[in-house]
Formats: sequence, structure tokens, C-alpha cells
Amino acid sequence: MSLIWAILIGFFVGIIAKLLTPGRDPGGFFVTAIIGIVGSLIATFLGRALGWYATGETAGFLGALVGSIIVLLGYRMLKR
Repeated sequence: MSLIWAILIGFFVGIIAKLLTPGRDPGGFFVTAIIGIVGSLIATFLGRALGWYATGETAGFLGALVGSIIVLLGYRMLKR
């Protein structure tokens, strides 16, 4: 269930991350949503590995947002 929650948070966080990062994005709505989901999952697993979250906990909204912004910026760099 925590994986589903991370995906749902990531979907919304991806949209917010796109609005917060200036510049033109090479992807559309679905790419942005996928980037948000990946960022949320990365933040969740990285947070668990660093001991920030217990097993079964997902990344919080801010953690997922930071993860999504990092993934979005990396995606932009790769697409150039």
C-alpha cells in the first residue's frame, strides 16, 4: 500500500515540480507525471536507506518534491 501512496503523491508532486522549476520542459503532461512518480519513489527509497523513514513509510510531500525537482533537472540535462 505504501508504494501506491508514493505513486499518488509523486503524480501531484511532478505537476508542482514542473510549475516550480523555470524553463521549458522537453516532456508533456505524462512525462512530468512519470518524473514526479520516479522522484517520489527515489526519495522514499533513499530516505529509508538513510534512516529518515521507517519501513512502510513513504517520503513526505517535501521530500518527494525535492526528489522530483532533482529528477526533472536531470531529465532536462539529458534531453539537451
